[in-house]
Amino acid sequence: QVQLVESGGGLVQAGGSLRLSCAASGRTISNYTMGWFRQAPGKEREFMAAIDWRNTKTDYEDSVKGRFTISRDNAKNTGYLQMNSLKPEDTAVYTCAAGEPGSSRVYDYWGQGTQVTVSS
Repeated sequence: QVQLVESGGGLVQAGGSLRLSCAASGRTISNYTMGWFRQAPGKEREFMAAIDWRNTKTDYEDSVKGRFTISRDNAKNTGYLQMNSLKPEDTAVYTCAAGEPGSSRVYDYWGQGTQVTVSS
């Protein structure tokens, strides 16, 4: 059983930055895939970024490439999403997820989400 708790969301002006954290507990997730998703009002949840357990390979949705950076600190059992040059269209609930090795699902555990609001 893994629990994920996001933090770091808030209200920022366009062009500003935020760093989201995803703290895992229950067991180590050092060998898990980690990802970030977001859901804006009236829209489907969409993939933002993912990172492999070795912290060597990353993947980003096109709209955030060059602005967002995903990382992890396995010693702290925590993942991060650094968000720069934020735009109003980035406003959404951001959720982290973790995928257990060998699972039939890409992601097995999900956090509750943290609100990010970007004003014009």
